[in-house]
Amino acid sequence: MKQSVLKVHPQDNVLVALRNLQKGEAVYYNNEEFFILDNVKAKHKFAATFIPKNGDVIMYGVLVGKAEMDLPKGAVLTTGNIKHATNDFSIGERKTAWHKPDVSKWQDKTFNGFHRADGSVGTANYWLVVPMVFCENRNLEVLQEALVAPLGYGRRKVYQNQALKLINLYKAGISVDALLQADIYVEDIEEKNKPLFPNVDGIKFITHEGGCGGTRQDAQALCSLLAGYITHPNVAGATVLSLGCQNAQVSMLQAEIQKRSPLFSKPLYILDQQQTGTEANLLSLAIKQTFAGLVEANQNERQPAPLSKLCIGLECGGSDGFSGISANPAIGYTSDLLVALGGSVILAEFPELCGVEQNLSDRCVSTDQAERFSSLMRTYNDRAQAVGSGFDMNPSPGNIKDGLITDAIKSAGAAKKGGTSPVVAVLDYPEKVTQPGLNLLCTPGNDVESTTAEVASGANLVLFTTGLGTPTGNPIAPVVKIASNTTLFQRMSDIMDINTGTIIEGEETIEQAGARILDYVIQVASGDVEVSAVRHGQDDFIPWKRGVSL
Repeated sequence: MKQSVLKVHPQDNVLVALRNLQKGEAVYYNNEEFFILDNVKAKHKFAATFIPKNGDVIMYGVLVGKAEMDLPKGAVLTTGNIKHATNDFSIGERKTAWHKPDVSKWQDKTFNGFHRADGSVGTANYWLVVPMVFCENRNLEVLQEALVAPLGYGRRKVYQNQALKLINLYKAGISVDALLQADIYVEDIEEKNKPLFPNVDGIKFITHEGGCGGTRQDAQALCSLLAGYITHPNVAGATVLSLGCQNAQVSMLQAEIQKRSPLFSKPLYILDQQQTGTEANLLSLAIKQTFAGLVEANQNERQPAPLSKLCIGLECGGSDGFSGISANPAIGYTSDLLVALGGSVILAEFPELCGVEQNLSDRCVSTDQAERFSSLMRTYNDRAQAVGSGFDMNPSPGNIKDGLITDAIKSAGAAKKGGTSPVVAVLDYPEKVTQPGLNLLCTPGNDVESTTAEVASGANLVLFTTGLGTPTGNPIAPVVKIASNTTLFQRMSDIMDINTGTIIEGEETIEQAGARILDYVIQVASGDVEVSAVRHGQDDFIPWKRGVSL
């Protein structure tokens, strides 16, 4: 018989509903009977025992809230009867021992990637075009129009064809009501043109709203972020457009590139509009130089590389009450597998580590790293509280609706993405990963800001879990979208890549799902599978200005 409820950790005093439970219904867990006192929607929680007013609410084995009133056994937990609460944390003893998973199945496996001069290996091969300042965004758009389609990188035009059908119907005199009822579906049969440079996956044009008008620290952070993309193993070279007078000076970018890659040797073309003169001269020169760079980039072909060359970003967005018990622990196991194989993983989103700080701090390999983690977490939360917010205000309306009613519940589930391995380094935004193993990166909980930063820090592939559905992608790194539940996977099949609802349904263990995900990662990293975000051209890029973003 399929299980109806789940206790995530033996010390928990709440249970998770795996299906909709009706008031008055009796359910069983470990031979104990529970009478449901209120309707409990799937993904939501109810009290597994009497919890007195001001009593602790425990889930994932940690404090996630305090009861606002007496909660009898079987009562549903809501934003009205519990409030966010977490235990404080301190610098304790190092607890870095962990049980490495068996990786014999993957020990001799490789992926086919693009080898770079600095020893890194890309899972893709892109040419990058970036502005130093928002003033150059329009010039990027002109270059994009000039280069993308003629070089064979254009996307399919199914939606333009639908609009053309409506235009023809309108010209034929059809009424508005009839237009709204018209079938405009067009079969997507138009194939992409064969690219002129088959070893180049595309030209990516990254626009942003920064580079000037903010603080000097904003400009420095932006240059560091852009340097992370230019030196990234998935990037063959770059064209940089500068206006000339902005805060984010070219010299600042060059210094950040040198810091990340002292022996940087990729083709890099930097154009200054105020020095070049007319727009026509600037764009003509940019087109010529970019074309020359593409010729060079096309000479690099995929070659076998050990799995230790993978650096995976761990991300979640649009989370639900199942994320922390299916998708997140599944990629947590994938993370442990990759770490055991000598690879790197990045756990970010610091507002979503609220309540599990002690565990992560204890797992840091040194006291210095634990202290840095503590400092970054406390400083971040203090800044949020200074403007009337805080980590406790992190859950979105969608999170709350689907069972994540306190930040601590959300965070405890989100942290499962990091698996169980030791923390080898704590990085501030957007520092580069330099050590194999689990790295903590300070970023907002905002999924696009965080994904943008993880890639800048070196992630050549991102595992992104979601319970509600989000199309988030990245310009240069494939983002694998992992559904926490089967309903979502089926409803939004066009943007989902992997389903872990099988864990909820009892068809698969967390370990089996995590192993399946690693096999999929190898295919994606080798260019054998195109993930949904890449197929849709979902090139999300948002720099963090180090303000309060949860």
